[in-house]
Amino acid sequence: MIRKATMQDAREIHRLLLNYARDGLMLPRSLAEIYEAIREFFICEEGGRPVGVAALNISWDNLAEIRSLAVDPAMCGRGLGRQLVDSCLAEARELGIGRVFALTYQQAFFQHLGFVEIEKSELPHKVWSDCVRCAKFPDCDEIAMAIEVD
Repeated sequence: MIRKATMQDAREIHRLLLNYARDGLMLPRSLAEIYEAIREFFICEEGGRPVGVAALNISWDNLAEIRSLAVDPAMCGRGLGRQLVDSCLAEARELGIGRVFALTYQQAFFQHLGFVEIEKSELPHKVWSDCVRCAKFPDCDEIAMAIEVD
């Protein structure tokens, strides 16, 4: 089941994200950052516990980012990541956002969902709001992917 996150989910979100951050597959997010952005998160819940998470962060007028997409490694391959992305895209549609992007190391996953690779230069609001504070800036090795939302 996919649902919006609540404050009680923050520590489990943090745990899920840390699994991937430790392996260098995602940038870490502090617990404080998660609390501040809790309204952005969707939770995939199974058996009463969060097993997946994704967030939709609005970047600009007609642009949003899917970020912090993580699924418990024991639950991978069951389509939970796709369901989380679909929930983010549905919310983008409801908000009237026409384009959604992701910075990722999982290019094949996003391509399978209809995203196409783009240049990071197409995302100046992201670069100058978030990326400049990142330890990897300006040598980011993530791939920018985007999809038009109708």
